[in-house]
Amino acid sequence: MQMTINGQLKDLTVKDNMLLIEVIRDQLQLTGTHNGCDTTQCGCCTVLMDQQAVKSCTILARQAEGASIQTIEGLAGEHLHPVQEAFSQEHGLQCGYCTPGMIMSTVYLLQRFPQPTDEQIKEGLAGNICRCTGYVNIIAAVKSAAKKIQEVRV
Repeated sequence: MQMTINGQLKDLTVKDNMLLIEVIRDQLQLTGTHNGCDTTQCGCCTVLMDQQAVKSCTILARQAEGASIQTIEGLAGEHLHPVQEAFSQEHGLQCGYCTPGMIMSTVYLLQRFPQPTDEQIKEGLAGNICRCTGYVNIIAAVKSAAKKIQEVRV
């Protein structure tokens, strides 16, 4: 099968029951996408598939055939993505385990709502669990990222 991962077309051999997260982590060695629960509860495995946020622990790899997948490794170019910068500057992480999923969910949220309300932020991140921060700094990071992205567009 073929899929595009972080802008690169990949030819892959997968078993019928193989999950997308297994392809990402085990075959492609892109270990920034974390596997936290295997039950869609934590959101650590969130990636963008055809620009939609999906939990890669619940998607069969075959379902991603022909798709464009973006992982946390594909987010930054020469510099950190504004969302990555904001999470760092606003201390929106502690242990870092949930961070890739939070960041990818935030990217998706800000594509849909460039200036999100608090309610939109909470709803947009509802599928992601952080056991360290209490979410205050994460919400501040999302707001900061929205502002950074708006400044770049102006």
